[in-house]
Amino acid sequence: MGGRRALVERSTRETAIRCRIDLDGTDPRPAARIETGIPFFDHLLTAWSVHGGFGLDLLARGDLEVEGHHTVEDTGICLGRALREAAAGYGTVARFGTAYVPMDEALARVVVDASGRPYLVWVVEVPPRSFGAFHTELAEEFWRAVAVEARLTLHVDLLRVRNAHHGLEAIWKAAGRALAQALAPRPGGPLSTKGVLE
Repeated sequence: MGGRRALVERSTRETAIRCRIDLDGTDPRPAARIETGIPFFDHLLTAWSVHGGFGLDLLARGDLEVEGHHTVEDTGICLGRALREAAAGYGTVARFGTAYVPMDEALARVVVDASGRPYLVWVVEVPPRSFGAFHTELAEEFWRAVAVEARLTLHVDLLRVRNAHHGLEAIWKAAGRALAQALAPRPGGPLSTKGVLE
């Protein structure tokens, strides 16, 4: 697509997803058009886009009559692929990012290494709850899919929480901010003693 943008489309018997991302957003603020059929998930993805400064155009259609799992996980797959493609394999980015985000009583920390090595550490104990078709256990499935497909090392810690909504929203906002740092443009080739990221 040119620039730091990517378009990923994926169709299966369970979902059909189109994800377009612009890592540098748009003026005067990032544009986000998100429709997954799961309003709470849309809310989280919008928070991620706004706080990361990313332009995101995402349309997902899934078998919500079954439950939200396939839609949430497959969206993570597509978003992860789009991130890696838009960042051109991470050879020209800052690589590391860290963010703490509070939301009332909740405090989330997300640390990312855009290294080409997929790994998720998930230390999150959020009160079990369903927000329509989005159950709190789907949060980990989403971020695992993102980490694997984007080839990110991702550490997510929810340091304090009572309210599930606050905890999850803090995680998505922190992830946006941490990824914005990690994917910031950097000249000079891969930030690695090896000279490559793989």
